[in-house]
This record gives sequence, structure tokens and C-alpha cells, in this order.
Amino acid sequence: MASATLIPAASKLILSSSSSTRSFPRLSPFSNASLPCRHRSVLFAAKRAAGDAGNRSSTACAAVGTAASEVEPKRKSSFELQTLTTWLLKQEQAGSIDAELTIVLSSISMACKQIASLVQRAGISNLTGVQGAVNVQGEDQKKLDVVSNEVFSNCLRSSGRTGIIASEEEDVPVAVEESYSGNYIVVFDPLDGSSNIDAAVSTGSIFGIYSPNDECLADVGDDETLGQVAQKCVVNVCQPGNNLLAAGYCMYSSSVIFVLTVGKGVYVFTLDPLYGEFVLTQEDVKIPPAGKIYAFNEGNYLLWDDKLRAYMDSLKDPGPSGKPYSARYIGSLVGDFHRTLLYGGIYGYPRDKKSKNGKLRLLYECAPMSFIVEQAGGKGSDGHQRILDIQPQEIHQRVPLFIGSVEEVEKLEKFLA
Repeated sequence: MASATLIPAASKLILSSSSSTRSFPRLSPFSNASLPCRHRSVLFAAKRAAGDAGNRSSTACAAVGTAASEVEPKRKSSFELQTLTTWLLKQEQAGSIDAELTIVLSSISMACKQIASLVQRAGISNLTGVQGAVNVQGEDQKKLDVVSNEVFSNCLRSSGRTGIIASEEEDVPVAVEESYSGNYIVVFDPLDGSSNIDAAVSTGSIFGIYSPNDECLADVGDDETLGQVAQKCVVNVCQPGNNLLAAGYCMYSSSVIFVLTVGKGVYVFTLDPLYGEFVLTQEDVKIPPAGKIYAFNEGNYLLWDDKLRAYMDSLKDPGPSGKPYSARYIGSLVGDFHRTLLYGGIYGYPRDKKSKNGKLRLLYECAPMSFIVEQAGGKGSDGHQRILDIQPQEIHQRVPLFIGSVEEVEKLEKFLA
């Protein structure tokens, strides 16, 4: 007969015999004590009671499993959904964001739902075409540009947690007098790619959120000039992307996709029309380190400088592999960026002879997108320096943008150096 052995704390006793197997949970799985020798007599007595006199089978004390292995992992229900609201609450519980920021992000998601509905019904509701006005950048405003800006602004105001809002469609940032706590600074492009609206091509909304600031709490009326209060707003809004607390975008396409980062990875939510909720569909998204897709408006090729043209020619060279890069260009930053985020590659809007600093705005587009791509392991650059390091000099400042996989952006920087 095998002698009994001392059993580790995180174990239980098994009595083996030819006729039965009986378990003796004499110790808690979490106990620090070893099995006392006096317990051996219990085992032998039990063996005699259960065993056959003619078959003297051996009894052995064995250590089976640990506390961790005994607990089966919880199976996830196929019907379990994690909505954006639930995810935000979990981030709040983990200390990643506070309750005020949770409310701001919830109000932005509501604005995106409303804009998604407007975009889908644009042709029916007569919201296609030009509004007739020109925005501060000298661009013709589409009807949906104006409506989307109103929707975004109203949702942020009603949250009561925003101190300053700055829109690409507005001349100056606006202090929100309805705010009673939080006072977050929110910058946004209410409808990026609006030139594609009439053709029902992908469009999107982009936003970035900066730390609260209490220096700008009064609204600027329509008849007022850019006075002292408005100047404080401009100063507070003109922060480098390094100061961003959260950023994201919502893409209105075959699905409505809400992409968000609060500085701890990138998460993707898809609007479920059945429930009217954004549902988590991708966690901690990482952009591939390299890719074979580029997105540039090559119609401006002859307006680019020689170094950029040399880079573009290198992408079209099949090389030893015999396969050049593939060109994919939608003309909507959100659409092109989202594809690049998932598949890898590079998106670029460079400076040219017509646009000395490119056409994309640092505050509303470049900084939020660069913050997202860096959280996904990618890179955002103006060709010479990191986008998030650039200190804005004005609220509608434009910069060149090259964004995507690290290897692809660094390859371009070598050509432009």
C-alpha cells in the first residue's frame, strides 16, 4: 500500500479504489496549511468500507489541481452586448475617466446618432446641395454642414459639462454659459467629407476633448467683436495634441462606426439599428506596422515638390516583389483613415503650390486623428515632425498630414528630409 503524502494547500483529496471514487474536500483551496498526518486514518477507514475484501486495491493521496484550475472560466453568452454607455461606465469605475467626461462623450454619441439619421435621409429631407453661405475658410457650406454643426453644438451645450466648444464651421470658439460643471474644451468637425454627401459616399464627424478650463465661462454674443473673453477662449483652445484627453470619430457609411480613445487604446463601436445603441465590436485595435495601400489625391501630383513626387514614384515601382502599392482614395478623411487603421498603409494630404500648408485643420482633424493612430501603434506627421507636438498659432491653422503605419510614415519622412 502506497504511503500517504502531504498535500499542498491548494489541493483536495481523492480516494481511488476499484469500486468508487470519493472526494474529501478536507481543506479549503485557499488554506495555507498542509494535510495533517492524522487524516491518513480517515482515508484508510474509508477505503476499507468501500473496497472489496478480495481485491486489495491501493489507495493514494494525490494532489489534484489548484484553485485556479478548479474554477472554470465564465462562458460569454452569445447574447451579451457591451454598449458604449456600459463601456464608459467601466472606464469611469477603473479611474480612466471621470463622471463629467462620461457625460460629454455620451452627448457626442447622441449627436452622432442624430447626424447619422440626417445623412441617411438627406435626399428625402432635401438636405443635399449647397446652403448658400461660405464658412470661415472660404468654403461653400453644404446644407448638412450647417445642420450637423447645430446638432453637435446643441448636444454639447445641453450636457452642461462643456466650457468651450470650437467648430470648424464657426469663426471663433464659443464659451458655453449653460455649463455648470466639467467645463471641458471640445473641438470638432461636425461633418468631414461633406463634398461626398450628394453622392452618398462615406462621411464622418471628428472630435477632440481637452482638459477643463474655468477662465472662459461667458458666451460671446452675435453682435460682439472678438473681445477679451473670446481671446481667452482662443488661447485655451490652441493647445497641442499632446494635451488631448480623448478623441474619436464617427463614420457614416454602410454601418455607423464610432471609434474612440481615452488614452488607453482604441475601441470601435457599431450602431445597432435594432437597439439604437453603439455596441462594442473591436477592442484595443492595432494598426499593422506596414501596409501596401496609399491614399493621396494624385490629381495634385504636378503641384507637389520634387521630393514628394519621388516618394510617390517609389510606391508605384513594382520592385523585386513585382507588386506596387495599391491606391485607394475616397476623398473623406474619416473614410480613408478608417481603412488605413484596419489594413495599414498611409494617408496623406500634403502642401502644394495652391495650398502652402495643406488643407486639413490642425485642431479639428489632424490632432485628433494623430492621437487615435498613436494609441493604435501608428504615427501622425507633417512630414518633418510629430503632429501632436505642434503648438497651434490660430484656431483654424492648417498643416500637411501624413498618417498611418509607422514604417510607411517614416519611409515618407526620409524622402522629405
